[in-house]
Amino acid sequence: MAKFHGLVTINENLCKGCGLCARACPMKIIELAKDKLNAKGYHPATVVAPEKCIGCASCALTCPDVVIRVEKEEV
Repeated sequence: MAKFHGLVTINENLCKGCGLCARACPMKIIELAKDKLNAKGYHPATVVAPEKCIGCASCALTCPDVVIRVEKEEV
């Protein structure tokens, strides 16, 4: 049986920092960046432990601005 790993890409410049993705993530690997602001002046979401991503796409499904893409890679 193949194992999969998720690859999350967040368009930080379009993120408005609402935090819904961080709340939706069952692995708790998404946080709002405290040390950076995007072009709109928001603290964007960032993946802090990408190796723990299970590829469930909960973050992408809850993002109201559709700025998150999740791909599954076989490990």
